Amino acid sequence: MVASGEAVRGLSIEPVAALRYDGSSADAFENTGLLLSMIPEGSRVLDVGCGTGAITTLIRDLRRADVVGIEPHPDRARRASERGLNVLCGIYSDDVPKKLGTFDAILFADVLEHLVDPIELLEKVKPALSPGGIILASIPNVAHWSIRLRLLAGKFEYKSTGIMDATHLRWFTRSGVERLFDEAGYKIEAFHAAAGGWMGEYYWTPLRWLSYEKRSYVLSKLCGVAPGLFGVQHVVAARLRATQ
Repeated sequence: MVASGEAVRGLSIEPVAALRYDGSSADAFENTGLLLSMIPEGSRVLDVGCGTGAITTLIRDLRRADVVGIEPHPDRARRASERGLNVLCGIYSDDVPKKLGTFDAILFADVLEHLVDPIELLEKVKPALSPGGIILASIPNVAHWSIRLRLLAGKFEYKSTGIMDATHLRWFTRSGVERLFDEAGYKIEAFHAAAGGWMGEYYWTPLRWLSYEKRSYVLSKLCGVAPGLFGVQHVVAARLRATQ
């Protein structure tokens, strides 16, 4: 198990590996598939916090996009580079638009919840957005039924992955996401809930008898009825407000 080097000591009940998020599915009802559906084909994309490049690779290959990734963790940045991606090892800085130009889409796939001040970054990337450019983000839903159930049982335990990832610093409900983007000067144009068919919790329910694809489909329908309860992630598309 590779240590992540992140400040999780005494928090997670499970080991936290640096490369724990090294796979992704383009399932239409999950966060990656939802994000992909909102990326214009052939566009120029900046993937902030691209990790190992699992999602970035799908964007490049399935959307035929010109993608640049930024990743602060050296091991994850190295894995992304090994996938043939253009990756900068470091954090987003004001020099990015000066060096790389502007982008049609800027992506934060499960990134904002890791930041002390997510609004600061949402504001900082504005000069890197092309006119009419779009911000895309997926953010874990702390109001998911599985978290509510654990809280009712008096449990708040960090884990190595998922909603309770020990490296999360911020927690968001649907209304919290709306407030975040509004405060940063964006107007949300699309708001989806990711199904979470991969979650282990469903192996303790009748849904365990369904294939992964069918389980995600059923959950997507439940998300349509009660997104704040069944959505494992908030998936949003936003643009700068006209007054910006």
